[in-house]
Amino acid sequence: MKMTRLLVWAFLLAVGLGKAAAQGPNAETLSKEANAAYETKDWEKTAKLYGELSREITEPPPRVWLRLGAALRSLGKYDEALVAFEKANQSGAGLFGEYGKACVYAALQQPEKAFSALDSAVKQGYADPENLQSDPNLATLRSDARFAKIVEQAKKNQRPCAYAAENRQFDFWLGEWEVSTTQGAVPAGNSKIDLILEDCVVEENWKSLGSMYAGKSYNIYNAALKRWEQYWVDNVGGNIFFYGGLKDGMMDYWTDELPQPDGTKLRRHLQFIKMGPDTVRQFSQGSSDGGKTWKVEYDFTYRRKSKG
Repeated sequence: MKMTRLLVWAFLLAVGLGKAAAQGPNAETLSKEANAAYETKDWEKTAKLYGELSREITEPPPRVWLRLGAALRSLGKYDEALVAFEKANQSGAGLFGEYGKACVYAALQQPEKAFSALDSAVKQGYADPENLQSDPNLATLRSDARFAKIVEQAKKNQRPCAYAAENRQFDFWLGEWEVSTTQGAVPAGNSKIDLILEDCVVEENWKSLGSMYAGKSYNIYNAALKRWEQYWVDNVGGNIFFYGGLKDGMMDYWTDELPQPDGTKLRRHLQFIKMGPDTVRQFSQGSSDGGKTWKVEYDFTYRRKSKG
């Protein structure tokens, strides 16, 4: 997943100079001095020290090349900056190296190459649309219609779940609900369903009426396995793992056969059925005989609370 790759590189860039420290006391001293120069935007000193550091270390980490490239670009040494950013690419930090190259090409008034580099960056997972829109190094590119498309892709990289159709399949359950039994309409509890973690997770918060029982479920689309998964936990130590997907307009969940205290194995089948814009039925069954027969565990109707 692109977002995962970006987070990994953010971590590697944050700790990357640890490798420099392992090369010896001179490299460690250089890295500290170079970092201090970079933080104060002393570009002459930054370029000098990171240049020395790149020669001191056998395999410089990406941050050395990226900061050297940024300093050289700020000094107007564009050819040398491009070399440094390409070294960053070769060390594996392609999305950041390409971004750096785009800034250089913008300064050189070569928009075609700048957009090519930006396109490469977002395709590799670059996910900072705010920086794209505020970076003065890219100011000359913003009036071009292509720039808006680059920003839009960065937004999708930043919040991939918000844009993926599969991740939106369970949105019909979002909201605040009064819950009762489907048969007899006996009040059973209240539930609040929210999107969390950049719209990747559908979080359920359940509270039963007339008791202290409460629980939560976390639902997410597993892109690798192409299925939905739910993990239920409660305040009495219970936990259940379901998996399944959208089938005929309803969320269709199953468990594996799980050992029970009495020695049997129980498999559960849980369905969320959209009955309309403001009504959802939650229907749970269990089988202890390998699916030959099924027993209703509960049958609830969720009715959306009024906003008044």
